[in-house]
Amino acid sequence: MSTDKQTEIEAAVFRRLLKHLDARKDVQNIELMNLAGFCRNCFSKWTVAEAEKLGVNIDIASAQEQVYGMPYSQWKEKHQLPATEEQLAKFAQLNKK
Repeated sequence: MSTDKQTEIEAAVFRRLLKHLDARKDVQNIELMNLAGFCRNCFSKWTVAEAEKLGVNIDIASAQEQVYGMPYSQWKEKHQLPATEEQLAKFAQLNKK
């Protein structure tokens, strides 16, 4: 398989994953972090970092809008629930250094 085709497939899979996450707004970022160690915000940060490696300047707000399908502040207002004490405790335990 050519590198171009591989990149095209990977990009399509990423778009599909974002579409899936968009359809599952009920799944909160803290739940993703606690279960998988990454969340929608990680995708935004990874987008900025990978773009930087390629010499492309993408600011975090643009990356977040790509991931969330809207400005992050708007997504938070519409879809993000406050984290529970249990979620925060699990997050703190998992992220002890």
